[in-house]
Amino acid sequence: MSEYKELLKSQREYFATGHTKDIEFRIDLLNILKKNIEKYEDDISDALYKDLGKSKFESYATEIGITLSEISHITDNLKKWARPKKVKSPLFQFPAKSYIYKEPLGVAFIISPWNYPFQLTLAPLIGAIAAGNCAILTVSQKVPNTTEILDKIIKETFNENHVKFIPGGSSVSKELLEEEFDYIFFTGSVGVGKKIMETAAKTLTPVTLELGGKSPTIVDKHADIDIAAERIVWGKFLNSGQTCIAPDYVLVQSELKEKLVEKLKYYIEKFYGENPIESNDYPRIVNEDHFNKVSKLLLNGNILHGGSTDKLDLYIEPTIMDSVTWDDEIMKQEIFGPILPILTYESIEDAINTVNSHPKPLALYLFTDNEDVEEKVIREVSYGGGCVNDTVLHLSSAELPFGGVGNSGMGNYHGKASFDTFTHEKSVFKNSKSFDFNFRYPPYSKTALKLIKKFLK
Repeated sequence: MSEYKELLKSQREYFATGHTKDIEFRIDLLNILKKNIEKYEDDISDALYKDLGKSKFESYATEIGITLSEISHITDNLKKWARPKKVKSPLFQFPAKSYIYKEPLGVAFIISPWNYPFQLTLAPLIGAIAAGNCAILTVSQKVPNTTEILDKIIKETFNENHVKFIPGGSSVSKELLEEEFDYIFFTGSVGVGKKIMETAAKTLTPVTLELGGKSPTIVDKHADIDIAAERIVWGKFLNSGQTCIAPDYVLVQSELKEKLVEKLKYYIEKFYGENPIESNDYPRIVNEDHFNKVSKLLLNGNILHGGSTDKLDLYIEPTIMDSVTWDDEIMKQEIFGPILPILTYESIEDAINTVNSHPKPLALYLFTDNEDVEEKVIREVSYGGGCVNDTVLHLSSAELPFGGVGNSGMGNYHGKASFDTFTHEKSVFKNSKSFDFNFRYPPYSKTALKLIKKFLK
């Protein structure tokens, strides 16, 4: 028996003991996880700086703090979410009672990416544990320092028969995916997501796919351009653009383009200085391969601002471009780096048609003070989630389910959605022995048919 088969067998045996189904046990473990995250906060920040050049503020705001907040929200509400729910029964079933019981799925496999390696590894794990599951998880091998601290925290928190962290990323995932899990949760690229879904289909294993795509930002003529520019720059260049919900490109009403570009330049300099390579708050590209991939996109179009690179430092300057078309490489793929193309449109209908003519994005951002425009975009464009007059922040709310649609993914999580994702809702119908509708039994009469037609319509 292989190492992974043995691990999966031991987790299934542990799950069968019923320990993970105890609500207090789940809450206690999540609180221990929270204490261990707080205990190693400095080590986590150091690891994220070494792997991605993230500042302590960015590491806490986008990785550590958001994870702690998720634990707090779930532990505060878990008892309410997990209790059986009584629902109505049809009149013809009187006096029967109907219930929905929440039960864990079993053993989950969680595969997380390199761009937010701490948060995107632990957030789905928190949901899996809250729902009462066991879990095996891995993270991309591109972030060795974060991998090391994750391994340490998980070993100090969980019995490996309950939760096992296996470093190795894609190489480990290929082998583990040959085993049969009860759920697979993947965050990463569309291409890999398709392969995982194909593999999962062989064993009818349910999946959540958190993917990506080209998330547009629409700037309407009724927008506050100063606020729009400030929040676009923040959302785009956070983590040096290596964010699945970063504004991928801007669609701005043509008459506002020049003003918006000037404001974007202003805020880039305000945030990161005249020479962003010297800024302590501007992260780096994860590795040389990704640097090469992103820097090649600078060959498309016209650079309005930025464009400088330093391969040894894995640095790409915050860059604004125009004169790009949908036939250029930069518009054929998710950029996943600090390059922001600016496209124009004439009417809001043009902007909506542009977005709708491409695969459904993971996020959409709209800047406008016109409620009619706001409602029109929300109503007519399908996307995973997004913001009005801001960027990225919808991700940080535990009350908002996060996930994609169509090509940008399937399923969602965060808060109750995380608990629901890793939970099976089991229906239970409890009938009475004291009363029965005898017309339901054969032989069926004309009267019985009339009665069933009366009830079922």
